[in-house]
Amino acid sequence: MKKLLFSLMAFTFATAVFAQKKAADVAKLSTDTYDFGKIKQSVPATATFIVTNIGTEPLIIEQANPTCGCTISDYTKAPIAPGKTGYIKATYNAVALGGIHKTLTVKFAGVDEIKQINLAGEVLEPAAYDTWAATNKKTDEITTVKVKDDKVKTETKTDAGTSKVKTKKGKKVVEKSVVKK
Repeated sequence: MKKLLFSLMAFTFATAVFAQKKAADVAKLSTDTYDFGKIKQSVPATATFIVTNIGTEPLIIEQANPTCGCTISDYTKAPIAPGKTGYIKATYNAVALGGIHKTLTVKFAGVDEIKQINLAGEVLEPAAYDTWAATNKKTDEITTVKVKDDKVKTETKTDAGTSKVKTKKGKKVVEKSVVKK
């Protein structure tokens, strides 16, 4: 009888341990890696990761910590309701020349797993960046992300025009309005 009781307790404990939530069970990120492409030295670059709560309970981002001092982060502090979105912003201080390979560790409440998100790109000297931009007939691409009342609005401006993407209640609504310059 003791063996049976002990076996039942061990099985229950093992089931509870292996049934822990994973980050992928509660949150979906717009991307795991944000690629800045080529950026100009001494011009900070900001990446915004959109976090969607795919769970059944409110999602809390406990931490979104960069692994080095060259990056600062900000994130949605309020609980994110199921089906709604929040954000994690990472601003890279583009002082050092060369490739960008930076990581942020993200911790969600009630989830033991630590999620990693990454920043990539290349920092060029101002003259080299200007030459690259002129050669590629490309000017700076500006992406603005606004979060208000659980609605996310992304606007990207380039030489070709402006495209807008709205996310409402966890669903993507694309609103393309191309404005020629």
